[in-house]
Amino acid sequence: MRVDELGREIADDYGQREPLLVAALKASIVFLTDLSRSLPILHHLDFLELAPYEGGGRTNGRPIRLLKDLDTEIADRDVLIVEDVIDTGLTLRYLVKTLTLRAPRSLAAVTLLDRPYRRLVDDLPVRYVGFVVPDELFVGYGFDLAERYRNLPDIRLLRQASLGN
Repeated sequence: MRVDELGREIADDYGQREPLLVAALKASIVFLTDLSRSLPILHHLDFLELAPYEGGGRTNGRPIRLLKDLDTEIADRDVLIVEDVIDTGLTLRYLVKTLTLRAPRSLAAVTLLDRPYRRLVDDLPVRYVGFVVPDELFVGYGFDLAERYRNLPDIRLLRQASLGN
């Protein structure tokens, strides 16, 4: 499975260090859980929550708001941001700017799905990518549509027939 491969890549890069994996709630939680189980090195977990985008998962240009901050100090820590999908890069840029002010030793990102052709910003620290995907809407494996379908065991392209109802 690709998540296991990502876990091995991360473990090889971080060696004996203990990275802090930071995930934005809610969509990243399933990916974070599987990634954490695939990491054969010591690591820590923490969570942020951002104001949700409106309009079917697409950014509408509104500013991002931090609803829940980290519980962990990150100064002089290796921080790995865990994203479900990176699209325009605006959310990741916000997280990078916010976390950089707290002086981590290193800051990188891992994403399950990537759409680099939709980027509106450059210089993002995306070090690990699961899959580059087309500009389609996916559900399952933590991805939702109006808070539905997160529980599906795999990622599915949004089509009425694929949802079973």
